[in-house]
Parts: sequence; structure tokens; C-alpha cells
Amino acid sequence: MGLDSLPFANIAYNKGRTAGLVALVALMSFIVLGGILVTTCLQNGLKSLEERLGADIIVAPAEAKSKSNLESVLLDGTPGYFYMDKSYYDKVASLEGVEKASPQYYLATVKAGCCSMPVQVIGYDPKTDFTITPWIARSYKDDLGREDVVTGSNITGSAGSTILLYGVECRIVARLDETGTSLDNAVFATNETLCDLIEGSRKQGISVLSDYDPKQVISTVQLKIADGYSVSDIADSINLHARGVTAVQTKAMMSGVADGVAGVARMVSALIVVLAIASFVALVIAFLVAGKQRAREFAILRVIGASRNRLVRVVLVEALVQSALGAAIGCILGLVVVIAFNSTFESVLGLPFLLPAMPAVCAWTAAVFIASLVAGSLASAYSAFRLSKADPGTNLREG
Repeated sequence: MGLDSLPFANIAYNKGRTAGLVALVALMSFIVLGGILVTTCLQNGLKSLEERLGADIIVAPAEAKSKSNLESVLLDGTPGYFYMDKSYYDKVASLEGVEKASPQYYLATVKAGCCSMPVQVIGYDPKTDFTITPWIARSYKDDLGREDVVTGSNITGSAGSTILLYGVECRIVARLDETGTSLDNAVFATNETLCDLIEGSRKQGISVLSDYDPKQVISTVQLKIADGYSVSDIADSINLHARGVTAVQTKAMMSGVADGVAGVARMVSALIVVLAIASFVALVIAFLVAGKQRAREFAILRVIGASRNRLVRVVLVEALVQSALGAAIGCILGLVVVIAFNSTFESVLGLPFLLPAMPAVCAWTAAVFIASLVAGSLASAYSAFRLSKADPGTNLREG
């Protein structure tokens, strides 16, 4: 056996020591990669929610705001409905400074025999819509026909299959990309399809929906404000002059979500720093303890002719191999936990949670893997330096 193969022989022979060092590096890489992915997913989810809401102002019935239904439906994904007379659309759409305006109609389904699953159905007008249509266009280029629906990524059913809503079989023409938000649990349809669903609810005796015809009422009006006009001034004007409705700025409505994301991100970042430093310190101590136990082994190698530099190389090669094993295990565990349980994270945190694109995931994984290799090498460097400087005769006599 030569000195080149000695590091690998030591790793294979000293299984307990190897397992301990590998576990420490795995823990460090798992904490760092997992924490980075969690904070990235939260930031992506918030950005996705901002993009999907699209509007600068959402006008809704006053009762929707007072009962907190608006936030729960738009941000939390809680199925719900609230309505106002369709005349409000014309009133707010004609205001100076309003560049685009589009009505939406919300229909909450229930599970008790009427539907395949409880979902939030969102009806929109393709002629005026500027928030949902661009998103659907990524998955489906044609116009939606009668009883055609587009589903969020969490809705069961592939394109071409059907979903039962109030006794009406609707054809799923496309499934939307994941957003990490409540919109992943929604079904999107035109107002024509919603009229069929309302009629289906009447036939099933669900009277709560029988008085709300999409031709007469709407749930919200989405407003896009032109450049040069103040969003807050227009929202205040609507709240002052339009009785029975409330105008909510989407940025203000999302401030709580943004604060929650920022708070969790700060907490996770602090934990990453603290635990990563603690893991690195423990790794340095582990290498020092292992080096002290191997003082006699290295003294013998020095006596039979091994140079100091060769001994340092032996220690560093061992550290690199152990760090590579630990980093690989830690990164794999981090990926599995975050990717496999991303919906659980969203439910527990109560915040939008969207995985980054695969190239970004691969880049973060590679960066953490390399950083773990460097950390393992640095942790072993001091131990290797001490062993190379020690006097062989003294170590043999002490041993």
C-alpha cells in the first residue's frame, strides 16, 4: 500500500470516525441548501402572487372587505363568494385614470354531491380581461368555449378530462403552471359557463346561488391605472363616492403577506448562519480530536520517510472525500424535503410557496456542494498543519 491509497484505506477502516465526519458535513449542507431553497420559494411565491393578481385596484362589495372574505378568497384560497350589481363596473371603468377594467365572478363549490371536489370557480370576461387571459395563454392558445374550463395546477384531472360542477360536466382544456398561491386550487371559466353552473345549482336545489346571475351581478372589478395617475387617490375617490363597495389597493392587501414572507425569510436566514457556523465549528473540533488520536500513526509515517507535505495531503484527501460524501447526502436530503413537501410548507407557513426553476435549483445545489467541500477542507487544514509540525519522537514516546 502506498501513501496515495492510504486516505481511502483509512476512510474504509475507521467507519465510525468517517460516519461522524460525513454526518456533520451532511447536516451543514442540508441546513444551508434547505434554508436557501425555502427562502427562495417564499420570495418566488410572493412575486407570483403579485403577478397573478395583476390589477392595481380591486373593487368589491363592502361586505366582502368587512367580513375579510376578499383577502381569504384572493390570498388564502378559501372558497367563497360575494356579489354586487353589475352597474358598478360601468361606474368605476369610466373614471379618469382607469386604463383597463374587467369584471370577475366568484362561485364557490361544495363537496356534498354537487361537484368532483370543492374549488373556487372564477368567471371572467375574455373581451376585457387583462389578468387571467395572459396567464391562460401560456397553456392554452384558443378561446374557451361553453363549458370549457382551465384548472389550477392542484386540481385533479388532465387536459381532455372532465370535472363535475353542480351536475354540469365541464371539459378541462388546459392546466395552468404552478404559482405556489391559492390560484393553483381554482377553476377558470367564461361567464357563459358560469350561467350553466348557476342553472345546475338551481336544479340541485342549492338556493344560495339561485339569485345571483352573472348577467346581473359581479364579484369584483379589476382596475389597471394609467401611468401618471395615483393609485391611492383613485382608490380613495371610489371609497368616498361609490356607496356599497370598497376599493382595495392590491399592494396594501398584500402587505401582510409580504411582511410574513420577509419575517420568515429573516428567521430562516438567521438559522442558516447560526447552524452553519455551529456545524463548521463542530467539524473543526472533530478533525482536531481525530488528529490527536492519530498522532502516533503520523509519527510512524514520518519515521519511515513520509514528508510533512505528504502527510498534509493525506489528511486533506481524506477530508475532501468525507466532505464530498457528506455534501452529496445533505444536498439530496435538502432537495427531497423541500421539493417533496412544498405543499406542506405552504400549508404550515400560510404563505405562497413556489419552487424556483430547475436550472436555479441545480445552481444552488452545486454552489452548496462546492461550499461544503471548501468548508470540510478548511476545517481539516488546522489539524493537518498541527500533525505535520509535531515531533515524531515526542509523539511516539507519548503514545
